[in-house]
Amino acid sequence: MAERSTAAVDVADNSGDEPLTAKADAATTDGTAETPDAEGSGSNEAGRDSSGAVPASPDLHSGHKLARRYRLEECVTRLDGFSSWRAVDEKLRRAVGVHLLTADHPRARSVLAAARSSALLGDPRFVQVLDAVEEDHLVYVVHEWLPDATELTALLAAGPLEAHDAYQLVSQISQAMAAAHREGLAHLRLTPGAVLRSSTGQYRIRGLAVNAALRGITADQPQRTDTEAIGALLYAALTRRWPYESDAYGLTGLPKDLGLIPPDQVRAGVHRGLSELAMRALANDGATASRQEQPCTTPDELAKAVAAMPRILPPEPAYSAPPEYQRTTYQQGTYGRPSTRPASATQPVITAPPAPLQSRTGKVLKWAVSALLIAALGLGSWQLAETVLDRSHDSGEPTPTQTSTEEKGEDNNNAVEPSKPVSIVGAQDYDPLGSDGSEKPASIKNVYDGDASSYWNTDGYFSADFGRLKEGVGVVLDLGKVQRVGNVEVSFLGGTTSVELKATTDSSVPQMPNGFTDVAEGSGTKVSLKPDMPVQARYLLVWLTKLPPSDSGNYRGKISDIKVTS
Repeated sequence: MAERSTAAVDVADNSGDEPLTAKADAATTDGTAETPDAEGSGSNEAGRDSSGAVPASPDLHSGHKLARRYRLEECVTRLDGFSSWRAVDEKLRRAVGVHLLTADHPRARSVLAAARSSALLGDPRFVQVLDAVEEDHLVYVVHEWLPDATELTALLAAGPLEAHDAYQLVSQISQAMAAAHREGLAHLRLTPGAVLRSSTGQYRIRGLAVNAALRGITADQPQRTDTEAIGALLYAALTRRWPYESDAYGLTGLPKDLGLIPPDQVRAGVHRGLSELAMRALANDGATASRQEQPCTTPDELAKAVAAMPRILPPEPAYSAPPEYQRTTYQQGTYGRPSTRPASATQPVITAPPAPLQSRTGKVLKWAVSALLIAALGLGSWQLAETVLDRSHDSGEPTPTQTSTEEKGEDNNNAVEPSKPVSIVGAQDYDPLGSDGSEKPASIKNVYDGDASSYWNTDGYFSADFGRLKEGVGVVLDLGKVQRVGNVEVSFLGGTTSVELKATTDSSVPQMPNGFTDVAEGSGTKVSLKPDMPVQARYLLVWLTKLPPSDSGNYRGKISDIKVTS
């Protein structure tokens, strides 16, 4: 039976406090709410000054403005000498989160340093730090506020996650933390309250480096600490139990004196591979799951272990039988079938009238009319031919034949419309499957400026398939009006890139990729996307589906030029 490591105990002791009472918008809070433990140990002790007193948090109120821009709305945490607020950025008219503490707080310097380092990472898998400022004897950190995201704490309150959801959780979180540690950043407080799931199913991490700095949490082995924290999240997702003896985050701990047991022994039906993966991340000193595989001590090792597993697909949608076929009144009638009802004896017999002109006089009349029509047609044809011959004789030109006229008509009908350039009047980045819906919009004009040296690029990803975070990302081209499109030529930089061309005649850009019609696909560094038949389109979507490796060690797509012809 495996024993938990010292690092795991530190995480549990510093993170096992009960969260604040759930609120309607709990998914958007900063994840810093906690209740000091009874012994005053852990992060609270680190926040005391030399006299042993806990520094007072800034005495501010709702409506206060920071930098004449950020208006404080609601205090969501007041703890250990700092406070956290929901605020409004009046310049950009959006909600933001703000951490506040006094400039003379013992941890003010470390909080500023952590926030600025986190802001430089710029990874969309993390809740972004927008500003970190020291002003008027205050230090404040401004970060994103995600009203449409849900905390993992709230997800687990409804029950354990399905195997596919738990697989996505550990895959995305381990890849994100591996990228952060490559830049020298650690979280050290990776709890269920620090993990959010967006409405598109993507997981995002908040409080990278900042949450630990606010509480003075440090670790001798930061990579091991974060890896065991990811293992605890996976364990909780599979079992809805916290993998330590103490209760935390609304989850019941394991029975005392039992030790750390695999998730598939806690709850029936747990995926065996995910159970072993959780043990490899949690267990210490080589004590692993039943297959005795090596423990994962870094997020990168854990991410590689997840990638080596067979991919867990989402469950098939439940089959529902179609409604029973209902025959209509029309189908129940006697149309096309002989009547089964006996004829009434009193019903009169009606004799159908004879067809018109079937009598002897009528037949003579028909032949007479036919003869007159034939004579008129013959006379008219003779006069027309005589007139044409007279005109051609006077002009000296040869008489055109009916055959040549028909051939000339066929040539005109079969003439192919020449190809010509189609102007692109505008473009926009298209990332509806991303967490923030945006992908490098500042450089989007480079795709149609005619300069092959300029380009638009995607964010960096952990793998060619966007780190399994989404199916693709792309650029929408606005042709100004519905036009004929025969070919779209896309030039890439950096290596072979897979791309699809989608089109729509709608007056606005569809919200999701399936709102477009697929017309062509290809891969390479210079790809010609030519539909089988020319299409009519107002908007074209150049949709990247597989990225090449970049010099920075990740995967990134780069489009230098796009040309459209009819």
